[in-house]
Amino acid sequence: MAETPKISRIVTPNTWDSLRRFTDARIALGRAGTSMPTQPHLDFQLAHSLARDAVHSELEVKPFMQALEDKGYKTLTLQSASSDRMQYLQRPDLGRTLSTAATDKLRAQSSNNDRSPDIVFVIADGLSASAVHEHAIGVLDEVFPKLSHLEVAPIILAQQARVALGDEIGEALGARLSVVLIGERPGLSSPDSLGAYLTYEPRRGRTDAERNCISNIRQRGLSYGVAAQKLLFLIHESLRRKLSGVDLKENADSALPDIDRTGGA
Repeated sequence: MAETPKISRIVTPNTWDSLRRFTDARIALGRAGTSMPTQPHLDFQLAHSLARDAVHSELEVKPFMQALEDKGYKTLTLQSASSDRMQYLQRPDLGRTLSTAATDKLRAQSSNNDRSPDIVFVIADGLSASAVHEHAIGVLDEVFPKLSHLEVAPIILAQQARVALGDEIGEALGARLSVVLIGERPGLSSPDSLGAYLTYEPRRGRTDAERNCISNIRQRGLSYGVAAQKLLFLIHESLRRKLSGVDLKENADSALPDIDRTGGA
């Protein structure tokens, strides 16, 4: 009986193989004849399935809201104009607009406030509710203790939401600043990546150039502590300089002075 070839003889290694330990990118996979080896092929299929699952995942509002309130956070739930997940994926424009019921709820919330908030945090499912469930509370726990000098609105839980929904929410509440924590579009090595988008004077019609973004917040990416440091730097500088976006450069290595309500140090 002929001897079964060993795997090491079937797969031809790639000369870059030693570099694979530095990245999750699919490099130096080797080859089996003219094809990809079986294991990398199976790994790719798994990653693709995880990314698809993340896109179709939905925010579990009640348990997530309860988890926030157990930590002492005030919350308010809203829905975009998208009626369900499929419509959300097919009509990105609807995810940037509040539903009629959500608009009414925000008006009521705004009328009950004695003064407009300095900042509103919006937690949005985006394209990976899994990322929100995994990482959003961890980021909030790092950031909130350092915002005691600011008037912070109740945390908004937004379903079927895109980044720009934070503009309409911030405008309705009269907030000076909005921060949207949102599940990012999954990559084939990062189905659980969370992004943070900061906008000064949020209002409908703001462009992406008028925002700052901190991306790749996850266990194998940017840690909660580092992300919080960067976000706090941007919050302080945005309020101090009264701007955000391409004119505001993040340099979180600098010392973070205290923030007051006037935006000064």
